[in-house]
Amino acid sequence: MGTQRSRSEHAARAEEFAAFVAGAAGRLLHVATLLTAETRTRNPYARALLTAALAHAYAVRDRGRDEDPYALTRDDLALRFARTAWRHRAGRGGTLAALTPRERLVLVLCLYEGVPEEQTAALLGLPEARIRAVRARAVARLREDRRGDGSAPGGRRGGDGRAAA
Repeated sequence: MGTQRSRSEHAARAEEFAAFVAGAAGRLLHVATLLTAETRTRNPYARALLTAALAHAYAVRDRGRDEDPYALTRDDLALRFARTAWRHRAGRGGTLAALTPRERLVLVLCLYEGVPEEQTAALLGLPEARIRAVRARAVARLREDRRGDGSAPGGRRGGDGRAAA
């Protein structure tokens, strides 16, 4: 009877995790795609990172801790990206491709995901002041790039209205 009960509990936990994946996978894939600076249509590295992070979250969900599966998966995704980002330094055309991997990581966690700076610093093992500096530099770089391509008001333009070279 005990074996049957544990099987049904396991099945229920598996269904619960499947429901979590069904609801959160889209947003988590978007987070991974922003981190890797790939495009929405071509993001194999982001998909591989997300698959590994979900597998890890599934494996550790029974450890007795009552952790939020989304936060657990997001944090694992961020750490996996941080460990492997040096292999994929250059972006592949995504919105954040102009940023370094660390800048993308801090920007996505702090601004897109709304993770507090203290938590981001603890997760990445960096001082809060470093997180603030990286975030400020990333935002400034994105603003500069946006102005530089002439798509933002007040961008650099030549006398004839075209973007200056």
